[in-house]
Amino acid sequence: MCPSYSLANSQPWLAAQSAQASALADAARDLGRLEATLLALPAAEAAGARERLVHLEVEAMLRAQGLMLGRDEIGRELMEARAASDPEALRLARWAVRRLEGQGPLADLPAFLGLHRRAASDGPSATSMDLRLQGREFDGAAVEFLAAVDAFAALHPLARGPAALALWRMAELSPPGQVTEPAVWSARHMAAGAEGLRFVPFGRHGRRVWTGYGPPVDRLATHLAALRAGAQEARALIQRIGAWSEQARVATTGIKGDNAARVIAVLAARPFVSAMEMETRAGISRPTAERMLKRLNDLGLTREVTGNRRFRLWTVEN
Repeated sequence: MCPSYSLANSQPWLAAQSAQASALADAARDLGRLEATLLALPAAEAAGARERLVHLEVEAMLRAQGLMLGRDEIGRELMEARAASDPEALRLARWAVRRLEGQGPLADLPAFLGLHRRAASDGPSATSMDLRLQGREFDGAAVEFLAAVDAFAALHPLARGPAALALWRMAELSPPGQVTEPAVWSARHMAAGAEGLRFVPFGRHGRRVWTGYGPPVDRLATHLAALRAGAQEARALIQRIGAWSEQARVATTGIKGDNAARVIAVLAARPFVSAMEMETRAGISRPTAERMLKRLNDLGLTREVTGNRRFRLWTVEN
């Protein structure tokens, strides 16, 4: 049996799932713990946690594709404090962030990939799209891909990820070397129906999944191990932000009034924040916002991610 035929056949994947039932259960449990942790947070903190996870995921996906764009640069771009980075990488990052946040229908691949907005900033670059299947040829490949994914319905949702990645590449829906697009679609697809998650996070462990090779049994084993590690690290990040908030409150007990507590709450709920946004969200004056951000920075509780630029951003130091 040739490798491509094996990857498109659900039976080897089902056999691999059966052989790795324990690993699948472990991965599902850790992902469930992450989701429960998110759902237990106040709405603002949960939204901030999801944003942080999105930035980390996009950073990891881009690096797996050979694009060195860090989470700080991604955050600056999204906050319109323009980063001096590769514009093609920034456009892809913007697209990936929006899709991991839930935008774009999974069943409409042209819309999901932004193919109807080639010149827009939230779609993949025109350069890469010149190498993509076009028109009816793409539409036919998209229909075949979605039908093939539907044929894998007997697989557990979390086990479909590596199969979807393989099917995507076989359908040639993305240009050669494109890692981010199929990784984003697969992450969203695995989380469909989840209450607390819009995508399944792998973080730095995703590279070996997104660029994986080999038979279904090897791909699934790698996938489940990375999924479990990614879920654990994502949950640990959320817990570190909670610990940071407590540390910051203790460190600022000597500051009169509740301004410090308000600023700490905003920082815990936002991956990056400017003095202007702090003024609005914390309900304090601009001078007070700037003064409190500097005070927290001096205490080693925050760091500035924009240097001495006119548009300055801060984030928690954890």
